[in-house]
Amino acid sequence: MTLRVAMWSGPRNISTAMMRAWENRGDCAVSDEPLYAHYLARTGLDHPGGADVIARGDTDWRRVVDTLLGPAPGDAPVWYQKHMAHHLLPGMDHAWIARLRNVLLIRAPREVVASYVKSRATVTADNIGLPQQLALYEELCATGTAPPVIDAGDFLRDPEGYLRALCGWLGIDFTPRMLHWPTGPRDSDGVWAPHWYAHVWASTGFEAPVAREVALPDAAAAVAEACQGSYRRLHAERMRV
Repeated sequence: MTLRVAMWSGPRNISTAMMRAWENRGDCAVSDEPLYAHYLARTGLDHPGGADVIARGDTDWRRVVDTLLGPAPGDAPVWYQKHMAHHLLPGMDHAWIARLRNVLLIRAPREVVASYVKSRATVTADNIGLPQQLALYEELCATGTAPPVIDAGDFLRDPEGYLRALCGWLGIDFTPRMLHWPTGPRDSDGVWAPHWYAHVWASTGFEAPVAREVALPDAAAAVAEACQGSYRRLHAERMRV
């Protein structure tokens, strides 16, 4: 039986570095934002490299789900699926999600928005995924299985501790290989990687958090504030090690 780990994040989090950690285990296949093409095709949003994402991805979420629930790439015993919570658009059936081992990865809204507006001119609350993460958390809790919530700030202060705890929850062994990886791109990276992954491509591991003041223009600050309630609710339920 393949262990399917679904990590539900928002953009400009440590989601790609986390994907690197899992891929470096040696027993794990990874999938990079498999619902992205569907999301762009449905919303019509103008994202960097968006035409390539749509052309090379699958725009039918039902086919994507069938793939995610089917055989793992290379018959890997562990399959890490990196998801963006805001890719779960209205009208999509969520029943399949309960068949995965789900984890939520959150980050303080001001940090997310500050990073996001470096690459895109505008941002909305729905763009950064925190309202969708909270809705998904409540859905999964209603099924009787509350997913672990990992805060990126906490995680970066103790990556090994959190990875050990998460592996323990999943019932698999932790390996120190998850803490370091070679630089450069991967064949598993999405076609959008050249637009977003430069920092991860240069990395060899998780970086310690840096305390800083985050200055935002008024419109961006209002978006961060609008997401603060969702963040506080999830932050209160976060994993602690």
